[in-house]
Amino acid sequence: MESQLQSIFEDVVVGDRFDERTKLVSCLGAFRQYWSTLPQESHDQCVQWIVRFIHSQHSPKRISFLYDCLAMAVETSLLPPRMVCQALMSSDSLEWERTQLWALTFKLIRKIIGGVDYKGVRDLLKAVMDKIQTVPNFMSSAVVQQLLAAREVVEYILDRNACLLPAYFAVTEIRKLYPEGMLSHWLLGSLISDFVDSFRPTARINSICGRCNLLPVVNNSGAICNSWKLDPTTLRFPLRGMLPYDKDLFEPQTGLLRYVLEQPYSRDMVCNMLGLNKQHKQRCPVLEDQLVDLVVYAMERSETEEQFDDGGTSQLLWQHLSSQLIFFVLFQFASFPHMVLSLHQKLAGRGLIKGRDHLMWVLLQFISGSIQKNALADFLPVMKLFDLLYPEKECIPVPDINKPQSTHAFAMTCIWIHLNRKAQNDNSKLQIPIPHSLKLHHDLPMTDYKIALLCNAYSTNSECFTLPMGVLVETIYGNGSMRITLPGTNCMASGSVTPLPMNLLDSLTVHAKMSLIHSIATRVIKLAHAKTSLALAPALVETYSRLLVYMEIESLGIKGFISQLLPNVFKSHAWGILHTLLEMFSYRMHHIQPHYRVQLLSHLHSLAAVPQTNQNQLHLCVESTALRLITALGSSEVQPQFTRFLNDPKTVLSAESEELNRALILTLARATHVTDFFTGSDSIQGTWCKDILQTIMNSELQIAFFKQNNVPQESRFNLKKNVEEEYRKWKSMTVENDIITHFSMQGSPPLFLCLLWKMLLETDHINQIGFRVLERIGARALVAHVRTFADFLVYEFSTSAGGQQLNKCIEILNDMVWKYNIVTLDRLILCLAMRSHEGNEAQVCYFIIQLLLLKPNDFRNRVSDFVKENAPEHWLQSDWHTKHMTYHKKYPEKLYFEGLAEQVNPPIQLHLQYLPIYFGNVCLRFLPVFDIVIHRFLELLPVSKSLETLLDHLGGLYKFHDRPVTYLYNTLHYYERHLRDRTNLKRKLVHAIMSSLKDNRTPGWCLSETYLKCAMNPRDDNVWIPDDTYYCKSPGPFPNCDWRFNEFPNPAAHALHVTCVELMALAVPGKDVGNALLNVVLKSQPLVPRENITAWMNAIGLVITALPEPYWIVLHDRIVSVISSAVLSSETEWVGYPFQLLDFTACHRSYSEMHCSYILALAHAVWHHSSIGQLSLIPKFLSEVLKPIVKTEFQLLYVYHLVGPFLQRFQQERTRCMLEIGVAFYEMLQAVDQHSKHLAYMDPICDFLYHIKYMFTGDSVKDQVERIICSLRPAMRLRLRFITHISKMEPAAAASTATSVPQSSSVSSPAAQSGAGPS
Repeated sequence: MESQLQSIFEDVVVGDRFDERTKLVSCLGAFRQYWSTLPQESHDQCVQWIVRFIHSQHSPKRISFLYDCLAMAVETSLLPPRMVCQALMSSDSLEWERTQLWALTFKLIRKIIGGVDYKGVRDLLKAVMDKIQTVPNFMSSAVVQQLLAAREVVEYILDRNACLLPAYFAVTEIRKLYPEGMLSHWLLGSLISDFVDSFRPTARINSICGRCNLLPVVNNSGAICNSWKLDPTTLRFPLRGMLPYDKDLFEPQTGLLRYVLEQPYSRDMVCNMLGLNKQHKQRCPVLEDQLVDLVVYAMERSETEEQFDDGGTSQLLWQHLSSQLIFFVLFQFASFPHMVLSLHQKLAGRGLIKGRDHLMWVLLQFISGSIQKNALADFLPVMKLFDLLYPEKECIPVPDINKPQSTHAFAMTCIWIHLNRKAQNDNSKLQIPIPHSLKLHHDLPMTDYKIALLCNAYSTNSECFTLPMGVLVETIYGNGSMRITLPGTNCMASGSVTPLPMNLLDSLTVHAKMSLIHSIATRVIKLAHAKTSLALAPALVETYSRLLVYMEIESLGIKGFISQLLPNVFKSHAWGILHTLLEMFSYRMHHIQPHYRVQLLSHLHSLAAVPQTNQNQLHLCVESTALRLITALGSSEVQPQFTRFLNDPKTVLSAESEELNRALILTLARATHVTDFFTGSDSIQGTWCKDILQTIMNSELQIAFFKQNNVPQESRFNLKKNVEEEYRKWKSMTVENDIITHFSMQGSPPLFLCLLWKMLLETDHINQIGFRVLERIGARALVAHVRTFADFLVYEFSTSAGGQQLNKCIEILNDMVWKYNIVTLDRLILCLAMRSHEGNEAQVCYFIIQLLLLKPNDFRNRVSDFVKENAPEHWLQSDWHTKHMTYHKKYPEKLYFEGLAEQVNPPIQLHLQYLPIYFGNVCLRFLPVFDIVIHRFLELLPVSKSLETLLDHLGGLYKFHDRPVTYLYNTLHYYERHLRDRTNLKRKLVHAIMSSLKDNRTPGWCLSETYLKCAMNPRDDNVWIPDDTYYCKSPGPFPNCDWRFNEFPNPAAHALHVTCVELMALAVPGKDVGNALLNVVLKSQPLVPRENITAWMNAIGLVITALPEPYWIVLHDRIVSVISSAVLSSETEWVGYPFQLLDFTACHRSYSEMHCSYILALAHAVWHHSSIGQLSLIPKFLSEVLKPIVKTEFQLLYVYHLVGPFLQRFQQERTRCMLEIGVAFYEMLQAVDQHSKHLAYMDPICDFLYHIKYMFTGDSVKDQVERIICSLRPAMRLRLRFITHISKMEPAAAASTATSVPQSSSVSSPAAQSGAGPS
């Protein structure tokens, strides 16, 4: 090859230049002939040889001539321009020192680059900029002129009218080479910075206004969405594309992470934000720094707080810090020695010593639990901290060790003891003498030692630890010889009734608590294996419940409870202990993570099928616990949890209980409504819900529930006929065994309770055989009888003559519950409430419920006595057991038909042994049923008055509800449409639930004073309409409380829910409340300071998105009015540069903001907090409402600014919506293009559309938008040609628009890519 090429080119170079043109033509002719014989794969090699040959010449004339040859070869389409340019740029001889060669090379590239396809131009731009980087900063000015040829190439590539490549590609390459904050090469001057600046509008379109000031409400599972994700190494927002975003978006978001870390129960959210996975141990230095800063902040707070042991904010903060530190260090997301050294550095010279004991207490938590497994060197930095924080030369006085917080004062001494023990065990030469200042603490006489102090100091020293831990354990196990009775018959327990107080448990280190809980769990398993008839001591059960509240000991706590203790107890068939554990879960657990609760629900469903659980008391307990688990699922917890059970939806469904499955459906319906999960979806998104519904609907009875197959009317008559027939058989059969067998046989119609009803109605008596049949039927099968009985009752009451007969009916029903103990009240009411009656029958059904609950005094007395005598704060009580026993003695639970056994003739002697009852009773079991009853009553307008009566008499029970505010929030939210015009009922509901708690909560904990004063007024003719100042007053401040036992995990979650409850409780339409909330920032309000405007917008975003749709949908109306306003719709009205006016933050600072920028910022705040369901309405809003209005460029840019920042979230959470929005953007552009004579901002518009293509949609919308692009004006079409796959769009039209556009010979079509990112 070389010899042939040499002969072709050397003749030209050496020969006489006299007939240059001829030589050039003949040379090219010879070369063309040679080129045609070359195989394709040798083309590159050939061109590279030519370039090397040219670059080996020294005469500028020769080089110039040979470059002319190359140019002519390209122009005559002999050589591809991309190959030539790449060969020139990759030549090693192209150096800035050879200034003439440099100038000639770049002039040639400038001449032929127009024929290179856009991806080739992108590669050349990178290569040219890389070459320019080799030019030094200091050089002779004489050669600068020639070096500028390279700059001209860059200038031509970046020329938007030339349109050689998408400008988006160019800015990407530039930003890779010159990241944020780095200056471009001097040779390029302002060319690069001006070009990058031209992308600031695109960056702004993709930015949420005031994003750095928006904060979430940390919830157990809420707020876990993509809005809050941060880069785990830099703490920056994950911004898409290499755009010049505003500087604050590139800053580390330490404020956001710190705010989240400060909140109790935020660790899951922190892991979600930073993408931390417990399975992968990865140190996260940025998280470490924030934890250290939080400790320093706590030290500063302690300097100003006088008292510590009053449960104040400082104590809560240290408690929370201790929990966070243990979690993040335990999972190796943070390094303990690094943190201690960093703390030393940040506290040095600050003189902050008031909080030192609390700091050492926090460090002791980790040290005592991990010192045995780690090297001593990891813990020695603590001694440096000691030197800094304990400067005393004298001995520090001993605190009053009768106060629980005194354990903090001894923390440093305990650390010293642990370090010394470790040094001894490791035979380390390192001796750590006890510092003089701690001498008195260390030498405290044994007699004055508190048990907790001993446990804390010696938890790693088994010889010294056994005694104090043994004392603790013995106090709650109870002495074997002492027995006490529990409710029911023949149920005895070990004698200890006083649990360990929370103060004492709080003053134990995590290591000591782990030993204690391990000891309890081991003992329970041992007793389960031993099958002892003696129940666990009440003190043990209550203490175990209290220990389960500590998140720091989760692995031995709730995790061990669900995955080890329960299965072990079940395997041992220790039904008494199983009943105890389920009671604990029902009445004593707080903030249990949803996956544990769903796991337990699945356990319970499998448990219900085991023959041994077919026992009245245990069966009732399993069903009651399952009902609590289902109804207590938080709205945002439902979908993530049930998705896990997709493979086998039966795990969350009961094979036995129709009521539980219906409760699950109601919970699913409520959750999907409150989270707006299916909003904007034409069909159910995802299969998780469908699978569960399908499994449930396999049952004929369930189909009735969905009203797809209502039970025909005659079946009621059939029921009556069947009952009559069975009753005739009952009366005619004489052999006792035959009767018992017939009526209790599996598969026989479940009508026996209807027969008992008939017996009582006709004879006022049930004989002994009736009792035997009930016994033989068994607890599980009896549920079906209760269901049929519920339907039968509705039929009987519907046809009863009323008056005397009605009284008789209700009296018999009452006797069946309270006198004969045939069915428990909660079970019967649940069955009645869950039947699918309609119209008149539904009213009759609810009438029966009301009569059952209120007509006789039995239940009302039980409720009023229980409410009067007890308080819900079980964690503060030491005498719960005494009160529990007093109540059960007055109102004994009878679950085995005892009343019937006594009434029959002759009476039957029952030899029962009840399972232990530590916490439950009929009132507490009824609470989740009452929740359902209220909801069912709300669905039927005619029974409103009955519901008000029920609330008046039984509302006090809500004092013991686990989540009263959440229940009220869900009810007002889900039934918003039903309650819209029933303001009295709404007020009654709020009043009944909230006033039940007034004695147990500090004033102002929930409803505002204004609301209590004005809105609780029951007069219909004088409805209170709040003014603007009401909405501007922020709620709270709320009283401090121990969040471990609160229904909410932190103050912000509490504030959000109570605010929403109050707003929904107003007798004002949702639309008006929504508008009033928006006006808080949109109107000039004296109570809303300008400097905090984004914080107020954040609050409004949080509140309005937590309300039902009528409240937040008003934002759409505001957007429509802004887009229709003269400012945006009339091109003559507009003053100034639109991108500046839509930059809310900058305008606000300079007092030049406009109404449209306020709406933009507020919409961003609202949508940033919205669920994906709420956001899913945007595509429809764009295409149906905004698209017909958008006619001007300003309107279009406003819409792009409005929706652009949310494309990333749509891509991650609901791709279909993202694609719809992408198409809508082009359709709006088409309308604007047709309507406007002149487009001033074509480049930013096109840049944004390229950003969408390369970051989000890829080629997914190509077919829809190609048609639109072809219809646009030529200049716009030219700029967008790389989005379509039309290889060359009307070059003549393009040329008329941009004269400098070359008639390229080979503009290749863009690659068919659907990936995100220019490739």
